[in-house]
Amino acid sequence: GSIQRWVNTSFESFNRRRRIVTVGIGKMLSTIPAKVGIAPGGARSRGQTRAGNALAMVGAPVTRTSRAFVGSARTRPMRRNMTVRVVAEEEGESRWQKNLIERENKVEITTTEVKEEVNVRLPKILAEVAAAAADTDASLLTMPDDLGNLQARIRGAVAQLKSGLVERDCEVRLVLLATICGEHLLLLGPPGTAKSELSRRLGTLVKGHYFERLLTRFSVPEELFGPLSMKGLEEDRYERQTSGYLPEATVAFVDEIFKANSAILNALLSMLNERLFDNGNSRTEVPLVCMVGASNELPESEELDALYDRFLLRRVVQQVSPRSVPALLEMAGKQGTVDWADENNHTVDDGPIITVEEMRSVKDLALGVTDLPKDIVELLCDLREFLQEKCEPPVYVSDRRLVKIVSMLRVMAYTNGRRQVNEYDCLMLQHTMWSKPEEAELIKDWVLQRISQEKGQDAAWYLLFGIFRRACHTQREGEQGDEAACQQLLAETRDLREVLVSQLKGLAETQDGSLPILRDHLWLSHDDIQRTTQTMTPLLNKARVALEKLLQETLTLEVALEKGPEPYMLALLMPEYWGKFIRNGPLEEVAPLGVNQAASSSTPAPPGTTFKSTRP
Repeated sequence: GSIQRWVNTSFESFNRRRRIVTVGIGKMLSTIPAKVGIAPGGARSRGQTRAGNALAMVGAPVTRTSRAFVGSARTRPMRRNMTVRVVAEEEGESRWQKNLIERENKVEITTTEVKEEVNVRLPKILAEVAAAAADTDASLLTMPDDLGNLQARIRGAVAQLKSGLVERDCEVRLVLLATICGEHLLLLGPPGTAKSELSRRLGTLVKGHYFERLLTRFSVPEELFGPLSMKGLEEDRYERQTSGYLPEATVAFVDEIFKANSAILNALLSMLNERLFDNGNSRTEVPLVCMVGASNELPESEELDALYDRFLLRRVVQQVSPRSVPALLEMAGKQGTVDWADENNHTVDDGPIITVEEMRSVKDLALGVTDLPKDIVELLCDLREFLQEKCEPPVYVSDRRLVKIVSMLRVMAYTNGRRQVNEYDCLMLQHTMWSKPEEAELIKDWVLQRISQEKGQDAAWYLLFGIFRRACHTQREGEQGDEAACQQLLAETRDLREVLVSQLKGLAETQDGSLPILRDHLWLSHDDIQRTTQTMTPLLNKARVALEKLLQETLTLEVALEKGPEPYMLALLMPEYWGKFIRNGPLEEVAPLGVNQAASSSTPAPPGTTFKSTRP
């Protein structure tokens, strides 16, 4: 740009000097014939040679025309014609420069009006986005009276379950969520990590029948389902006495679950999934709400894959970290001596905080009033495709598990007081979709990346650039452009603006660097919330700033199209898009822009004039 301006200035200075020199030579030549004594129409003489030397001295070219001009009778008419021509050129250039200045002033006024209009509209739109984020009535539920304090009771249940435990916040929330959803939880980890303690506390919390058993490779079905009925055998009936065993339990804990043999598996699978138990020739429903399975290792044989898939929630339980060991030792002998398996020794004297019937009703209500947005459906499909096709080895996610995950997400949204599942609920997928423990972190990173991605900013930018490019071509066709095409471009720009506003509303929770929807989440542990907030806040703030900039550019193009601008004006309003269009656009499309507009001026540019860009 600097080189171009220097070249333009040099050419203009050269033209001015050329005209000055030409006029000066003409005035000087008018005195030469009298001084050198040239005869009117005479032949070349010694004086004429001196006149030629005089022309050379003042810098004028000594040509055949100049000699004839000096030595002939037509010297004076030619001098008058030259003077008239110079004056005409100066008057033409003056008119052209005047029109150019008027044109530039008009463009400057129009661009200023566009910018002022954008500065008026943009704050209003951002204020509407902030107001929409603050008004959560559309996303909150109006809960029935009997469930009005549901969240408070859930928080109370979480506090009761983790009382006296260290670094078990996540496990407590998972076991309670599994119970409300009517699903099962698998805890993997070494002995002595409070796996059975959580199950006992859950049984006491719901005040239901609790069953616990440790399996070995030699365990028999009678250990889980009860002994055979002797009276039934006398009457030729193969039935079991199930009283006090797993078929009548509300909450169950089975340790070393993957050591079950095939005889146990056949009955256990239908009980976990369909809640049915085959007792002799009859099939009965079981009251099982949640089973907590524990193991020190993953299943090794394929016959255990079906049992493994029955546990929707999975969690690896680690030992207490070194920084929390002092707190664990301080609690020893205080709350840790409470026998939670004893139903007569519980901390709530007025009854359970949340009953089994209430848990079941919560799930039914959640499935009835909550929705699964399209973007969450796409997220689940993309994550499943990523795990099964792009991971090595592939991570298998069954259709049954995927359907149950959707039900769990709806329960999470309902208990958090929302009508729709959001992306932050999907952070719980790290506990549902892995086959090996190391895959949980991979799933979490994928979900975080999906949440913090640029929300379609690249696609929106390309759409805006395409509209800008078509606007330049449309305005090039004529002074006002094709009216129908302009209206189509204006409609597309407004649609794009609405999309950007919708995306900004989705990111409105990042204002002031906070994530209240994540901070107040019932089912995410405090450690997960803290780590996620630290990771997400700067990324989402960056995405919000980029979206606001893109919205401002879209609004600028919208206002400009309403005024019917020329490509020259679009270049001034959106120099970044103009520069990319000029650099990357086809030459046959770029070359006519600006030239046709300048050439359409009522007064043509003087010969030798160079077009000078006023782009900043």
